[in-house]
Amino acid sequence: MSSTIRRLAAIALPVLLVCSCLAGVGLAAPLLPAVIKTRLPHDPKAFTQGLLYHDGFLYESTGLYGQSTLRRVDPATGQVLARRVLPATIFGEGLALVRGLLYQLSWREGRVLVSKPADLSPAGEFPLPTEGWGACVLNGMLVVSDGSDKLFFYDPATMAAIGAVSVTDDGAPVTRLNELELIAGQIWANVWGDDRIAVIDPASGRVTAWVDCSGLRPGVTATDLNKVLNGIAHDPATGRVWVTGKHWPELFEITVPGLPTGGAH
Repeated sequence: MSSTIRRLAAIALPVLLVCSCLAGVGLAAPLLPAVIKTRLPHDPKAFTQGLLYHDGFLYESTGLYGQSTLRRVDPATGQVLARRVLPATIFGEGLALVRGLLYQLSWREGRVLVSKPADLSPAGEFPLPTEGWGACVLNGMLVVSDGSDKLFFYDPATMAAIGAVSVTDDGAPVTRLNELELIAGQIWANVWGDDRIAVIDPASGRVTAWVDCSGLRPGVTATDLNKVLNGIAHDPATGRVWVTGKHWPELFEITVPGLPTGGAH
């Protein structure tokens, strides 16, 4: 997340949130409501930057300097089962599961931290040429967002660049792309400061739908204007989808009527 955006958050975020609610009118891509299936407790101190489901657990990356962590969470209770604290110089960001390992982005440090899911222990590191915001995996490639309208594709074995795509809705760039998750062949992307999730065709970059999560977000107070929607996890075997936000007290399992999520509910 850029330093400029952070400095302007206190002024701009209330406007952004209002505009995002209004922007659903006239969108080329349909706006579909998120329906809450289950509410779970979520650590309100967690500045959620990345979320994924693997082998019966949720894994979460949290940010802020001196507070960044990698966590394993029980999806049935929301309880944090294990946690690794990152060095104070690292701002944790997006998280993806690649070849059985967790790839955790850093914001501006130019590093991808690799960890073992079993015990969250370090298993390597790669350079990252851009800012790190969100991450997911598509056809063996690591997909990274950097807060712009671009999605970047990398070979996770070397972090060599493969390509990039610009994300648009009705031809207009969709910027501030944040946390990513691959669901039924489409990339779901949080948009910083927006209560909607963009559903993106990864081949063209075109937004095919928006998921309206405005009914989930807790009230934003003057003391925590960064309390925004961020964090998407998916179990492809069952089609279950979870979402949460930065400093949110709840984690939601949702369904989106009209959108395929794979598996069987």
